[in-house]
Amino acid sequence: MPPFHYAFLVTDLAATRAFYGGLLGCREGRSAPTWVDFDFFGHQLSAHLGTPVHDPANLGQVDGKAVPMPHFGAVLDWEVFQFLAGCLRANGVDFVLAPQLRCAGERAEQATMCLLDPAGNALEFTAFRHPQALFAG
Repeated sequence: MPPFHYAFLVTDLAATRAFYGGLLGCREGRSAPTWVDFDFFGHQLSAHLGTPVHDPANLGQVDGKAVPMPHFGAVLDWEVFQFLAGCLRANGVDFVLAPQLRCAGERAEQATMCLLDPAGNALEFTAFRHPQALFAG
């Protein structure tokens, strides 16, 4: 699958570098005084200085749980998800939705978690026990 590109607004490039590069382990790519690119699990993120627009009232419901909208993230391998969740917990990250299991025992069984970056952008990470279930109906 070809990588996607996502550009979004952040308020502080140093905090953004610490979060995406330091905490999430994303390799930094090109940059300029007002933006920085990251290799986000094989995809290109471009964080640009600006004023993000977030409305805490924008929530979606998934299995009765409130999930911030909009959000972006990555579908990870099961082991990578578990490792990342452990690293985030060890670093005291405040989760919007703590790492948890959904659809346990079903074909679509998945681990999921949501968190905010320093600018308030919402991220969701997911891992499917059976990766072929990602697009299953």
